[in-house]
Amino acid sequence: MSSAQQDGPVGAPGRRAVLLRLDPAVHEALARWAADDLRSLNAQVELLLRRALADAGRAPTAARAPRGPGRPRKD
Repeated sequence: MSSAQQDGPVGAPGRRAVLLRLDPAVHEALARWAADDLRSLNAQVELLLRRALADAGRAPTAARAPRGPGRPRKD
């Protein structure tokens, strides 16, 4: 297994990279929603997946809390 598959992108240790194929219209709608919420598309998809897991009673107990909206602080 390569380090990209194991650890995710550079700068995100412990994260997993996933290839996701989306209909272009769905991608565009998600991108607009993410921009409205000041999130990256990736962060928006993760937020929606976490909500779906919680709604289904399948939220992992070991997962870290999601970061809030907006850019991270520089300090």
